[in-house]
Amino acid sequence: MKKDDIFYQAMLARDPRFDGKFFIGVKTTGIYCRPICPAKPKRENVEFFSNGLQAEKAGYRPCLRCRPESAPHSPAWVGKSAVVQRAVKVLNAKESLSFNEDDFAAQFGVTARHLRRLFMEEIGKTPKQLSFENRLNLARKLIVETSLPITEVAFASGFESIRRFNDAFKDRFKKAPREIRRNKVAPGAGIRISLSYRPPFDFQGLLTSYRNHRVGNLEWFHENTMYRLVALNGHVGVIAISDNPEKSCLQLEIDFPDTAQIPAIISRVRHLFDLDSDPVMIANTLEADSGIKKILKVSPGIRLPSGWDPFEIAVATILGQLVSVKMGRELVHDLIEIAGAESDFEKEGRKIKLFPSAKDIINADLTKLRTTQARKQTLIEFCKAVLEKRISLSPTQDVEIFMKDVQKLRGIGPWTAQYMALKALRHTDTFPASDLILARTLKIHDRKIIDQMSPWRGYVAALFWKNYSLELTKTALQKRTKS
Repeated sequence: MKKDDIFYQAMLARDPRFDGKFFIGVKTTGIYCRPICPAKPKRENVEFFSNGLQAEKAGYRPCLRCRPESAPHSPAWVGKSAVVQRAVKVLNAKESLSFNEDDFAAQFGVTARHLRRLFMEEIGKTPKQLSFENRLNLARKLIVETSLPITEVAFASGFESIRRFNDAFKDRFKKAPREIRRNKVAPGAGIRISLSYRPPFDFQGLLTSYRNHRVGNLEWFHENTMYRLVALNGHVGVIAISDNPEKSCLQLEIDFPDTAQIPAIISRVRHLFDLDSDPVMIANTLEADSGIKKILKVSPGIRLPSGWDPFEIAVATILGQLVSVKMGRELVHDLIEIAGAESDFEKEGRKIKLFPSAKDIINADLTKLRTTQARKQTLIEFCKAVLEKRISLSPTQDVEIFMKDVQKLRGIGPWTAQYMALKALRHTDTFPASDLILARTLKIHDRKIIDQMSPWRGYVAALFWKNYSLELTKTALQKRTKS
């Protein structure tokens, strides 16, 4: 069967596993859709594209019904050159709505002019144009899914002029903002947004991981919902994240005073739950080994756990050296209580402190922090390196250079560097082989076979950690039954 015929069958089945992996251009209407769109045009009236940018370059406009911009991003990066592929990935994950061409191009070691030329050759649009369209895509999502007034939507999308927002919106979507608002949500209902993913999705596995590694009192859990106190740009609020497996999406509830921070919150939640992962593609690689295939069958849709903030993850990694998960969690809690600032947010009658900055940690009295003096010094040296920009936690950097640089700090070895690369930088190909649990699994699973699973070795690590946790739970239940 030809690839286009497979795509057409997936479209007819509205298979969410293909969502974001290809798009359908409908010749008779001039629109392009996601595979899960209810529309079912005839085979002769459609053509297929690997990404939305290709569809728009061919003259199609996004469907108002299925909203292609809401699809999970594809791991099969857009573009031919490595520079364009990385740049598009960074644009899609960008937290800030501001855009400076020179600063953006500098991240990839090229001039703005050179990057514009590459983008025009490979995509047909400049980085600035893509950034602008991402703002409009966010605006449409907020209009359709929330009760935010149009004026606030415009500001949240980075527009300072309502007239310019209305003109730009109509130019892209061929309708005015007020014309696409669907349901009137009751006032006071808060901001509720859906974030799509490709099934299978191991939401419970991620939730268990985040429970075990929760960050002080900043994170709490009730049944199948994760709550997080969020501090951005001098404001504090709360978000709640739950799963909606029937619709293959997370439900994100935002209670935050500054709507301009909505893009940053959405971006962080997408990273936190690894929503752009392609579980079918990863499974095809991991299942090459029969032993790993057996484990994956127990935990389909494995995702890469990380955290809310790279700096938080890095600090927790240092404090977690050579101690149990429980002790590492307590040390993070103690550090927040010692060095964190008051948030004025109360939970169960207690004020919650914010995670301390690098400067807060350096200036704090860490005498009561229950760890070794050597580890305290490592923590301080790491914070100084971050402040002085000798260490960056940007995911766009060369991971090998990061691990080499961070290991120059006394007290940071291969495990710490690799763990930071995997979780803070979200590098999918990092496998911390010296980790105690992973070292045990390497006695059973051949390291050479795992190395052949590049670029998804991070998912192998996540799978082994999850399997170890399941075995511990099983053993504990057996002991209770016998007693």
